Amino acid sequence: MQYNFDQIIDRRGSGSLKWNVGEKELPMWVADMDFQTAPAIIEAIQKKTESGIFGYQIIPDEWYTAYMDWWRKRHGFEIRKEWLVFCTGVVPAISSAVRKLTTPGENVLVQTPVYNIFFHSIRNNGRNVLENSLLLTDGEYRVDFEDLEEKLKNPQTSLMILCNPQNPSGKIWDRETLAGIGELCEKYQVTVLSDEIHCDLTEPGTDYIPFASVSDICRDISITCMSPSKTFNLAGMQSAAVCIPNKTLRHKVWRALNTDEVAEPNAFAVSSVVAAYQNGEEWLDALRVYLSENRRTVREYLSENLPELSLVKGDATYLLWLDAGKIKGSGKQMTQFIRRETGLYLSDGEPFGAPGFLRMNIACPRSVVLDGLERLQTGIRAYER
Repeated sequence: MQYNFDQIIDRRGSGSLKWNVGEKELPMWVADMDFQTAPAIIEAIQKKTESGIFGYQIIPDEWYTAYMDWWRKRHGFEIRKEWLVFCTGVVPAISSAVRKLTTPGENVLVQTPVYNIFFHSIRNNGRNVLENSLLLTDGEYRVDFEDLEEKLKNPQTSLMILCNPQNPSGKIWDRETLAGIGELCEKYQVTVLSDEIHCDLTEPGTDYIPFASVSDICRDISITCMSPSKTFNLAGMQSAAVCIPNKTLRHKVWRALNTDEVAEPNAFAVSSVVAAYQNGEEWLDALRVYLSENRRTVREYLSENLPELSLVKGDATYLLWLDAGKIKGSGKQMTQFIRRETGLYLSDGEPFGAPGFLRMNIACPRSVVLDGLERLQTGIRAYER
């Protein structure tokens, strides 16, 4: 089946967070795709609306089976039914876990640059952010294990939030790196909360490794947050799962999610997920090819027209992490200037813990990607004058 990812869909005036911008602005910031979701999901949602009744929902067996079958087939990870807990989203799960598994004033470790909302989940709950800054070597991030151990051995550090694959760079952590993180966290009795929401959006032919699948240690000390929301553009459905093999840890997280009232599905949260995992695989594989071509388009354009911008190496997500450090005065001021001058709305690197970087969302038709690149070149040339 052919899917038309080149189709332009006008989302202005639709209540979209991403497209709540000026008439001539082009938003390429928040992690939200401009593609229609898989036909099987649309069909399932339409079927659900036919009754016209949208009452309270249960979590049926097919929801658990959908997750277990998908992770076994796509990622080689055997999940047991009892490990899974429904949640309305990955961010609510993270915030609930921070409140339940740590106390005010304790440290929660993150590896910067990283998804900016992690900082909110930590600070808004009265905990301290402890940064293990990633090392950028030859255009690719790696873990500074010496610094990581120094931060983990602090007795006030009780939780680590891991991003796998990594947002914003798209880095896929290898088995050795994940095992090393697990061993250090087990040594210093630190729980690992692994956000794996971007795991399905890898380059064609490239796999990611679930943290909990690496070893018995990683399995027993971890909480994995997973959802089809990024994969199939279903963020508005508010549906996710938390996978916790350790029985004691699972009970604590289950209590936290129920205490915070984020453990009950809306009318579409189950049917959309089941349709995605049971019938969305062909669509996803076609999407991955299209996104790979978009990534190649950006790489070639930058090489030919904007060599002062470096694309950090990554093999996952539809988010590109651009190093603008060669441009004098790069940072928040530059992104604001580009938006004001050209209408191109990119994410500034500072909230991620990396001033001087830009994050660009390329999950849009190729013509839109090219429009964004031309605006980017125009904006940077004007800024450099």
